[in-house]
Amino acid sequence: MCDSLCIRNRAKGTIIMAMYVSLIQFTDQGIRNIKDTIKRGDAAMAEAQKLGMEITEEFWTMGAYDVVVVFDAPNDETMSAFMLKIGSLGNVKSQTLRAFRREEMENILAKIK
Repeated sequence: MCDSLCIRNRAKGTIIMAMYVSLIQFTDQGIRNIKDTIKRGDAAMAEAQKLGMEITEEFWTMGAYDVVVVFDAPNDETMSAFMLKIGSLGNVKSQTLRAFRREEMENILAKIK
C-alpha cells in the first residue's frame, strides 16, 4: 500500500511511508474523560493499523498541546481520513504536519537548481 509519497530505501529495499506529526489538544469532552486517554490511544493505534498506517511515537506533553503523535502513512488522503475519524469522536482537535526524513529532504533539495 504505497503511492507516490512513499519512498524506497535503496540500501535495504524497503518501502518507507510518508511521516506526519500531529499536535493534539483535548476538547472539553476529552479532558472530562482524561482517565481514558491511554485507552483512546490504544484504540487510535488499532484504527491506524486498519488503514495501513502506523503510530510510531506518542507523547503526552505539557504546554500548548496535550499530545504529540508521529505517524507513518501511505498518503495524505489516508492520514486525513484517520484524523477526521478520530476528530469526529469529539475528544481531540489536531493540527497535522507532513514531516520529511533526511533522504526525502535531500531529494527535495536536489531539485533546486
